[in-house]
Amino acid sequence: MAFRAGLSRNCPLDFLTLLYKLIKKFNKMSATTASLGIEEILKTLGVEQLNNGASTGSNWLNTSGETITSISPVDGKAIAAVRSAQVADYETVVKKAQEAFVVWRKNPAPHRGEIVRQLAEKLREYKEPLGKLVSYEMGKSYQEGLGEVQEMIDICDFAVGLSRQLYGLTMHSERPDHRMYEQYHPVGIVGIISAFNFPVAVWNWNTALAWVCGDVCIWKPSEKAPLTAIACQKITQEVFEANGVPEGVSGLVIGGADLGKTMAEDTRVPLVSATGSTRMGKSVSAAVGARLGTSLLELGGNNAIIITPTADLPMVIPGAVFGAVGTGGQRCTSTRRLIIHDSIYNKVKESLVSAYGQLKIGNPLDENNHVGPVIDKDAVNMYLKALEDVQAEGGKVLVPGGVLKGPGYESGCYVKPAIVEADNDYKMVQHETFAPILYIMKYSGDVYDAIALQNDVPQGLSSAIMTNDIKESEAFLANHGSDCGIANVNIGTSGAEIGGAFGGEKETGGGRESGSDAWKVYMRRQTNTINYGNSLPLAQGIKFEL
Repeated sequence: MAFRAGLSRNCPLDFLTLLYKLIKKFNKMSATTASLGIEEILKTLGVEQLNNGASTGSNWLNTSGETITSISPVDGKAIAAVRSAQVADYETVVKKAQEAFVVWRKNPAPHRGEIVRQLAEKLREYKEPLGKLVSYEMGKSYQEGLGEVQEMIDICDFAVGLSRQLYGLTMHSERPDHRMYEQYHPVGIVGIISAFNFPVAVWNWNTALAWVCGDVCIWKPSEKAPLTAIACQKITQEVFEANGVPEGVSGLVIGGADLGKTMAEDTRVPLVSATGSTRMGKSVSAAVGARLGTSLLELGGNNAIIITPTADLPMVIPGAVFGAVGTGGQRCTSTRRLIIHDSIYNKVKESLVSAYGQLKIGNPLDENNHVGPVIDKDAVNMYLKALEDVQAEGGKVLVPGGVLKGPGYESGCYVKPAIVEADNDYKMVQHETFAPILYIMKYSGDVYDAIALQNDVPQGLSSAIMTNDIKESEAFLANHGSDCGIANVNIGTSGAEIGGAFGGEKETGGGRESGSDAWKVYMRRQTNTINYGNSLPLAQGIKFEL
């Protein structure tokens, strides 16, 4: 409001207000839409109209696989294309990664952290164009696109501090003149399989930690969002070249499921981090487990918010609505279920229906819109089938769904967020539908009845309770409360904050990424015993004399 304060006090207030709004609007347009040309964004990020689909860092391989054309769900237009990598290209990337690891692991961890710090600075520089490309290529709102790049910056900042805190423990030995300690060493090559809904953040969640730990990475992004992956590789390339980072520390292979399968079965890749559907995760886990490798799985969520009689409803509604419709309902942490106490059920239901009536659906790069498109026509069909099936089971539609048509909706990927009254045991309610469908249901009795409903699904990622009763909140957080990896009080299910370990239980896969001690999965643990005496006592007092 500083601009208004500087204007003449003789001006009519209405005029001042109008002028301020116009200037504010103009400034916003200048910052967001005026420079929105996708061609300009691609050029800024180094993305060409036809791109090679494999890289060892600075070197881009001449790939010759099937051409993948990235089609924007925003307007249905082709953005650019990628020649996908083949198994031979993957082999080249792996061999270069093996060579790089031998060199990279010897670089002290704080030095590796300094390079990651520079990557964060470079991401700040490219935040706007990369955020716009994320939004345009996968359909989330521009603010969410910027937020995703901010997650990348935040995890890099976290990793910088972590690079000086890769601690082990020192322990007392049972033997005299002996000392024990443990330490962590880099595991080697980390394979990363990411999903379309967070096309850049999930990659960086893994790489920032893996790199400071001394690992090298090979990324297979979703073929539904390949251009953002190329952009990230180009940005990383700038930083790595400036610091003389060995070729192979950051590898990229773009292609279909065959590449993911090859990576999962590759004994040279000790750790595979996979984000996606439960079906995909089971396949990856089986392949990695068969060779006794390690898998870090971030899979489906079927997240619920419990709303108790003491809940602050003005907080409930925005949290529930954003959780359900943000990113077109395509977050693993999206709110799928509302479990509402019967004493306030009708009031909450009416407020939700009213809020949904205010949602604006359209181009996600227009910040006046709340909801953008889903990723593609397959997602649309899945959404329609889910609505059909849940109604067949007895679900009552409160806010109808449907596909939007006409000017602005030419891509055919814009769907209406829907609300359905349903029972928790419905087959469709038990299943995660990656679309903006919210199921609401009643509970009666105390909070334990609500918790039982919440936990009664195969997934266990994110959960929340809205209450002002400390006993209810503590019950929800107790060992007999929420069975999810994330349990929130008076905030929604959607989103992750850097610093906390992100992941869930049951069919969510059990993996943890991002904060806390999630770094340990990227390392191998070693216990060391040192004898600084002049005799050799054996453990457990065993005598062995020759």
